[in-house]
Amino acid sequence: MSIPQSGGGPITSRNQLAEYLADGCKPKSDWRIGTEHEKFGYCKDTLKPLPYAGERSILAVLEGLRDQHGWAPVLEGDNLVGLEKDGANVSLEPGGQLELSGAPLETIHETCDEVNQHLREVKDIADRIGVGFIGLGAAPIWTHDQMPLMPKGRYKLMDGYMQKVGTMGTTMMRRTCTVQVNLDFASEADMVRKLRVALALQPVATALFANSPFFEGKVNGDKSWRARVWRHLDADRTGMLPFVFEEGFGFEAWVDYALDVPMYFVYRDGKYINALGQSFRDFLRGELPALPGEVPTLSDWADHLTTIFPEARLKKFIETRGADGGPWRRLCALPAFWVGLLYDQSSLDAAWDLAKGWDAATRDALRAAAGKDGLQARVGGIDMHDLARKAVEIAEAGLKARARSGAGGMVPDETHFLAALKESIDSGQVPADELLAHYHGDWNGDLTRIYAEYSY
Repeated sequence: MSIPQSGGGPITSRNQLAEYLADGCKPKSDWRIGTEHEKFGYCKDTLKPLPYAGERSILAVLEGLRDQHGWAPVLEGDNLVGLEKDGANVSLEPGGQLELSGAPLETIHETCDEVNQHLREVKDIADRIGVGFIGLGAAPIWTHDQMPLMPKGRYKLMDGYMQKVGTMGTTMMRRTCTVQVNLDFASEADMVRKLRVALALQPVATALFANSPFFEGKVNGDKSWRARVWRHLDADRTGMLPFVFEEGFGFEAWVDYALDVPMYFVYRDGKYINALGQSFRDFLRGELPALPGEVPTLSDWADHLTTIFPEARLKKFIETRGADGGPWRRLCALPAFWVGLLYDQSSLDAAWDLAKGWDAATRDALRAAAGKDGLQARVGGIDMHDLARKAVEIAEAGLKARARSGAGGMVPDETHFLAALKESIDSGQVPADELLAHYHGDWNGDLTRIYAEYSY
């Protein structure tokens, strides 16, 4: 979950809102890769989720990373709620999920090294205090009441609001984890093509990375329960965004959409001011009930953009948001998938060719089917397994064309990071299928086995 934004003076013209997004345009030489992943922490002896404070807690992990591995603290009031180092940050999701928001890096080799270093550091601290971390799309056993709400003002406001919209908002906050990739664009036209591909093919990522077939100790009937949760959240700020595929879409259209998303808060002097359900349009006119007479700053606009949660979203870069949290090696596979599709023009065009004939109903149906059935999903004449095979082939071609070497030139490109996905294509099985096979096989229905066998 994003930390408060800073910088930027008062907004004196609506044009500044689109200009803020357009400022993200970069030449290809400056394109970077940002990988974010969340994970659940638990006490090894009890297998219960971590509280915020205590001997075995989220706070103890953050303090250990700060003191033993050189991370700088991020405070909200007196509470340690995050860490910063070298352009990356460690933050807390509402239920205590620990998130690495990686630095913008040039290659997948670098971003994978960053992920690996982070997980080694977290394991170092976790092992010292009897804590474990596991990558799954949804908490497999824990109930809502067992999951603590982290002491952040943003989350307190969201928690109350989520209980009034949709049916699964508080479940999303406390009991889901995701992996996402943040990527750049060169121009408005480039943004439009990339965002359309990112949205249309997000169900492929959902299927390939599906890793949440359990919930509250039972098989839930979906390969990605996390994906189901997101489909029953807050319709005002989630979904597949049909308007992105309409003629004339661009930065201005995103501004129009974002302005109609109800607000959560305004951040002032280290505190979150309740603006739940209020209108950013009113804010622009100085008529926001939460701050009468004030007009927003660009940092307020940046904050508001972080409260929009579609399957792919636009800020000064594009975020792809459809994958479950998962095992170590798949944390590097997701950036490989999206970089391969979006950062080579031939591959981007080929990816769009896969999806350009679909209408909004087809895209929505693929989203639902991917979460339920993984690679076995079918929508009309579209077979998800075949679609995923084609998408991974296009991504591999894109990575070969990038030809970004690693290991001092010993590794010629980034294609090996797709290995886990190619295995899924060959077998037709995604992580959820593997978990279900264990559950019905050697685990004999004992879901607690998941912690010992699948933790980092």
